Amino acid sequence: PGWDTHGLPIELKVLQSMKSSERKDMTPIQLRKKAAAFAKETVEKQSASFQRYGVWADWDSPYLTLQPEYEAAQIDVFGKMVLKGHIYRGFKPVNWSPSSRTALAEAELEYPEGHISQSIYVGFDVVETAPCLAAYSGDLRIAIWTTTPWTIPANLAVAVNERLEYSVVESPAGHGKLLVAKELVGNLAAKLGLEEGQELTVLDTFTGAEVAAGTTYQHPLFERKSPVVIGGEYITTESGTGLVHTAPGHGQEDYQTGLKYGLPLLSPVDDGGRFTEEAGAQFEGKNVLGDGNTAVIEALQECGALLKQDPYNHKYPYDWRTKKPTIFRATDQWFASVDNFREEAMAAIDTVKWTPEFGKNRISAMTSSRSDWCISRQRTWGVPVRACVIDCATPTLRRPPTRTQGSEHTLSATHRRSRYSTIRRRARRS
Repeated sequence: PGWDTHGLPIELKVLQSMKSSERKDMTPIQLRKKAAAFAKETVEKQSASFQRYGVWADWDSPYLTLQPEYEAAQIDVFGKMVLKGHIYRGFKPVNWSPSSRTALAEAELEYPEGHISQSIYVGFDVVETAPCLAAYSGDLRIAIWTTTPWTIPANLAVAVNERLEYSVVESPAGHGKLLVAKELVGNLAAKLGLEEGQELTVLDTFTGAEVAAGTTYQHPLFERKSPVVIGGEYITTESGTGLVHTAPGHGQEDYQTGLKYGLPLLSPVDDGGRFTEEAGAQFEGKNVLGDGNTAVIEALQECGALLKQDPYNHKYPYDWRTKKPTIFRATDQWFASVDNFREEAMAAIDTVKWTPEFGKNRISAMTSSRSDWCISRQRTWGVPVRACVIDCATPTLRRPPTRTQGSEHTLSATHRRSRYSTIRRRARRS
């Protein structure tokens, strides 16, 4: 038998058993010792329970992930992955848990039923028009829809699908002229709450490629202009407006589109999920999942950009440990590029006898669909990433220790957020 004796659940249990004054003065080394002691005590209790139930196993020789030889084996594999070029450090958006203050892998998320987001429809004033939209210069707004209003301060582009058709429509209810996907004109009309007999009048229709040929817009809350760009096949007409609010620091598709057009990574949110000064004085310090989200909606209402606020019931990622909502946020993290060894991993899965059988299906689906795996965590109780950063240069990854040294002989990476220009360039190439 074996036990995973590292990780956030154990660290949280230890911290929850202590007074706030004790937690404040505790060093990482002290926390690790307490976590190790708690893990070993729990293993003994669980082992005794299993034996009492009559479970047969080699209970005298279990493997524990905190054993030095096990940790050294982990780091040995990590070292081999480094030498093969599978490991890199990048500044990119990841699933982030404000409640745990750490990055999370997809497997650490759950999607409970009943989550309701305050989705919004917003109109961005067009500043410069593509040739096809020249007739509407100075009198046109881009209609976007988002379920995360708090990401509007980080908006740096609006993306369209080059193959979809987009219509310029006019509202009889004072919304002016709006740009929306042709197939979603009726949907937008319904959301705007037009009176019976009223409808959005279609004035012109163009392709996404034509619309993106030089169109820019004014951010409703900040003094900056941004472009309309061509996104990917993730832009559909299933919901929304067909024009996607793009914040490269807060979404995977947004990030990829940002790389394509050289957009900066703006992520004005701290580890606790609160707006930083980059979001502006009116939002700084507010929680993006609470009063910060509300503040953004109110600001859009005040400036006349809000077209509609609409409660939206959908599946939303939660931290499976704390049972609280997560966010997508750009941070410096270590990643394993699964693309580099996907075929080898898929072949290895077939050589294993899986009990029960459905375990094979789950790991196969996870491996086949994964691109980059975030392997770092902002916690104390775990096996450190064996690297050091010198003078803000590219991190140096040291050779693995011997199999008896374990993680006590490792040097964890020094984090200096978004200061590694060489790393960020490397991440963009990945």
